Amino acid sequence: MSHYCDLAPGHPFHGPYHDAEYGFPVDDDRTLFERLVLEINQAGLSWLTVLKKRDAFRLAFDDFDIDRIAAYGVDERQRLLSDASIIRNRLKVDAVIHNAGVVQALCREHGSFKAWLDHHHPQPHADWVTLFRKTLRFTGPEIVGEFLMSTGYLPGAHRDECPVLVRILNAGPAWQAA
Repeated sequence: MSHYCDLAPGHPFHGPYHDAEYGFPVDDDRTLFERLVLEINQAGLSWLTVLKKRDAFRLAFDDFDIDRIAAYGVDERQRLLSDASIIRNRLKVDAVIHNAGVVQALCREHGSFKAWLDHHHPQPHADWVTLFRKTLRFTGPEIVGEFLMSTGYLPGAHRDECPVLVRILNAGPAWQAA
């Protein structure tokens, strides 16, 4: 079985993501939301497809500004569904808009999206999935697992012998303290 640490090094898209983002703790709500949006859009597709469209997603979704996305109406939804530079899946677009509103509410209640995640950490993957499914749309086990691994809440993003793991451990991912 191939692992991301085997595939990514030296690859023009996977390499930079693997080396500088995947598994590192994330403190910024906008970046957390971006990761959630990217994971939702990856469902049924390759991660490479999503990484290649990442800049287009940033542009289409107002640089992942949670408040702006939560305010999207019919015109913005139609614009997104007509934008060939992103993944034009109605369920995914609707989930992103809906989830932006949910994240706004979580921020009001907990102070930030990160604080909401921290409030529920640590817990097993299955419990995270239950929480996400109860709270957000389009968040099954794979999406939740990859989102949490990619943002440092769950271990497993890198092989033990991967040199990037040392840098992640030095950055203090949430799973390390669990």
